[in-house]
Amino acid sequence: MEASKKTEQQLIIEEWNGSSSTKLFKTATITLSPSPQIHRSTNRFNHVWRRFLDAFVPEGFPGSVTPDYVPFQVWDSLQGLSTYIRTMLSTQALLSAIGVGEKSATIIGATFQWFLRDLTGMLGGILFTFYQGSNLDSNAKMWRLVADLMNDLGMLMDLLSPLFPSAFIFIVCLGSLSRSVTGVASGATRAALTQHFALQNNAADISAKEGSQETMATMIGMALGMLLAHITTENPLAIWFSFLSLTMFHMYANYKAVRCLALDSLNFERSSILLQRFIETGQVLSPKQVSTIEHVLPVWTTLRLSKSVKLLHMDVKLGLRVSSLDHFEM
Repeated sequence: MEASKKTEQQLIIEEWNGSSSTKLFKTATITLSPSPQIHRSTNRFNHVWRRFLDAFVPEGFPGSVTPDYVPFQVWDSLQGLSTYIRTMLSTQALLSAIGVGEKSATIIGATFQWFLRDLTGMLGGILFTFYQGSNLDSNAKMWRLVADLMNDLGMLMDLLSPLFPSAFIFIVCLGSLSRSVTGVASGATRAALTQHFALQNNAADISAKEGSQETMATMIGMALGMLLAHITTENPLAIWFSFLSLTMFHMYANYKAVRCLALDSLNFERSSILLQRFIETGQVLSPKQVSTIEHVLPVWTTLRLSKSVKLLHMDVKLGLRVSSLDHFEM
């Protein structure tokens, strides 16, 4: 965008950059008289840094995304980093169990085992989508956490596979089944969260930049994972200590990531919290206040619900078909 101003003796052209009127900044000033002169408002280092940053954050950042975007992405990148480091350890164990490097191993045997592993994962992904596909959007926080917990279980199965050769096929198929849930749930909830973050109809830009962030975390994690795998080679105790430590951090980072989210859409639980607080106090809670109250863990993993709070969504079902009700419920 350019703005010009003419005086009696000189013509000045100013160059401004930005995608929002509240985030514009001057980048250069050109004076055409008496001789052309260019004065850059930012140094080259800042210009290069901004160009580099543009590859990882959406255009118009931070005004183009919700306030919970930054804390979520920080924790999400950290959990992703720990995942890629552990992937090197679990993959090393899985290849060892299949027989890579062993003279007695056959190509057809390893291929068949890998085929069964992938087939189990594909079937598991289809079944999970059939039973829970419509539930992923409304409970994005819970299923985002479940997806990463299932990924942890899948990696654990890969690491256990060399220890139980007789049950190898069963263990790796169980791990593949766990990761199939991760693939479906993670992809679906990521789409829902991207829509939440987008304030300027820029969901595609946010998704693309999230891909760049994940790629960077993947490269760093793979490099660190290869280094860790080299250090812990032939040392099972060090491998298990590293894996379990990174898994605990991964679970903590995922919990912190979903806790940062303040979704403004309504589901059964958020509607219940809003209605119950309004009935009791006449107060309408903000999305941020609701996010601190709602549960992010699945009901079956929660040891106990607060006895002082009786959630209405446990008794009220919204959007049910009349044909699904029996005489007693009517």
